[in-house]
Amino acid sequence: MKEPGARLNPTKQPLVALTGATGFIGQYLLRELPRRGYRLRVLLRRPSSVPLDCASALIGDLAQPYNMTEALADVDAVIHSAGVAQTMSGTPEDDYRLLNTEATLRLARAAQRAGVKRFVFLSSIRAQSGPIAAGVVTEDLEPKPTDAYGRSKLAAEQGLAETALDWVALRLALVYGPGVQGNMARLAQLARSPYPLPLAGLKATRSLLALDNLVEAVDCVLKARAPLRRPFIVADPEPLTIGAMIAAMRQGLGRRRALFYVPPQLLAASLRAAGRTELYQLASGSLVADSSALSRLDWAPQVATPQGLAQLMRD
Repeated sequence: MKEPGARLNPTKQPLVALTGATGFIGQYLLRELPRRGYRLRVLLRRPSSVPLDCASALIGDLAQPYNMTEALADVDAVIHSAGVAQTMSGTPEDDYRLLNTEATLRLARAAQRAGVKRFVFLSSIRAQSGPIAAGVVTEDLEPKPTDAYGRSKLAAEQGLAETALDWVALRLALVYGPGVQGNMARLAQLARSPYPLPLAGLKATRSLLALDNLVEAVDCVLKARAPLRRPFIVADPEPLTIGAMIAAMRQGLGRRRALFYVPPQLLAASLRAAGRTELYQLASGSLVADSSALSRLDWAPQVATPQGLAQLMRD
């Protein structure tokens, strides 16, 4: 049996099992982690082509009763990035509980039986907070998720804390990078428009997370010497207003920022009339996340948010 909490052996390439390898974040981890000396075993729900280098690929469904212990044999660590961000059946609490909570804990129990040294759970800032927060969000604050997605992530973290595993939950801010979807993709679409935008009056700031900085965080917690057994917030150091995000994106396109002032109330009414309320919700409230705890673990993000957003538009 491998000692829980032991550091991954630096003299050999650690074998890491990765779930969610076909998703936005998982694909990036699949590409980048082998460059940092990890061998990857990809756990897939269905047969598909597995790009790039991985030690092996196994098929299984975490949402079904399935013994994953054999699949995790000889694995040093697990990175669990699989999950669901949007409900599928119309009953979000049920979907999220099944796919984000129960499947996570089923995998964790299998990892414990297999003697895995560390279990890295890609959680969300929404396990800590709602979509906006009055002050800076840290792990020292009581978690107060406001939707089914956030509650399911927090429940998974709480379940991990009841195991004997050396686990860590990375509470990710809104992630951006090549292939991003959702609100960040909509923001990029706005930045590509040829028109001046009425966003100069929005003062709320939000924390984002570059994919490259996320990979640094995963590498950091995999290499940590001491047992972790806790959550860490992960965000780029510099929160930005929506206007500053658009400006950085347009700089990446080689264009001027072209922002002008409209009273926020009028802007809200206009976006609601255009059916774009989700963009106003993103722009109208602050969510600033503090990653100081992870920085004390020697996490050193390499990408500044303005430069990362500019590069996003060039990719």
